[in-house]
Amino acid sequence: MKERIYLDNAATTPLDAEVLAAMMPYFTTHYGNPSSIYSYGRESRLAIENSRKLVAKLLNAHPSEIFFTSGGTESSNMAINAAVRDLGCLHIITSPIEHHATLHTVEHLHQTGAVTLSIVKLLPNGHIDLDNLADLLATSTERCLVTLMHANNEIGNLLDIYAVGDLCKQYNAIFHCDTVQTVGHYPINLRHTPVHFITGAAHKFHGPKGVGILYINENVKIKPFLLGGSQERNMRAGTENLYGIVGFAKALEIASANYEADSTYIKSVKLYMMEQLQKHIPAVVFNGDVAGSSLYTVLSISIPKTEKSEMILFNLDIHNICASGGSACSSGSNVSSHVMQSINNDPNLVTIRFSFSKHNTYKEIDTVVRLLKDMM
Repeated sequence: MKERIYLDNAATTPLDAEVLAAMMPYFTTHYGNPSSIYSYGRESRLAIENSRKLVAKLLNAHPSEIFFTSGGTESSNMAINAAVRDLGCLHIITSPIEHHATLHTVEHLHQTGAVTLSIVKLLPNGHIDLDNLADLLATSTERCLVTLMHANNEIGNLLDIYAVGDLCKQYNAIFHCDTVQTVGHYPINLRHTPVHFITGAAHKFHGPKGVGILYINENVKIKPFLLGGSQERNMRAGTENLYGIVGFAKALEIASANYEADSTYIKSVKLYMMEQLQKHIPAVVFNGDVAGSSLYTVLSISIPKTEKSEMILFNLDIHNICASGGSACSSGSNVSSHVMQSINNDPNLVTIRFSFSKHNTYKEIDTVVRLLKDMM
């Protein structure tokens, strides 16, 4: 069998061996329930709180602001619903290119009559139109929740989180930022970032699946999301994902320590693929602000639709190459990406998202580009 070439790291990443090693004792010997009062339980509780302190230190937050969840989707649901239920936000402003964890949540709240909903305009390169956002905030008669992602998971565009945060501060709006694609990939200093909620998911930066965080700024007071226990300081009932929490903290620690070297290398792989695609497939189109404010791990391309290229993802899979037509959350669906519909709704183009990690090589890129050329 051919060796797999994995270029879908925005969907999930392989677990680091160091992370697995840190988690293993909590699968085996340190299995006590963190809510128990005996020593086994206290060991588990200590592991969770030490993980919380480490995550808070790495993000420059206070430990009391970090809550462990099952992942980015739960974290976004929790923040958005709490902003409406507990913080008096009756008007939500979002964009058409958010993750479905955000879009489906705000659409549900709108359909049930809980909020009014505004969709901010996009610029031609896929970035948020900040002037339009300012207008929406200025003309709103209700307190607003602004929910915008830091980096788009399909095209890689980066939001100016400080500019949006300052606008929210000016108009007394709550700001929730989906940072699932940037936590673990960029240094984030929450003491100096004007945001009320951010989210993270360990499996996006070589940690385990099924564990995430929600940062809740210490000045924000909300009610519990899940009821039935006192876990997560009464904010999220249910026995904690002990080994997942330990894995999240270890993965973030590794990612933060190696950020400079890893980000420089991964960006070079992305740029190399761009160069090779332009050289060998002149008709290629790069989606989003690929040469500007863009996530270094993501490259979205479009190529002309032909009988051969229409089946390109299946053909890549046959050659053991993992890539995506957009978000992994939409895989298996025949409906085209809502992100691409919003920025480049051309029925004559086929879109592929490649996303990179520290494990990818130039040799792999050469192989993929050669196969793409043959499939055109």
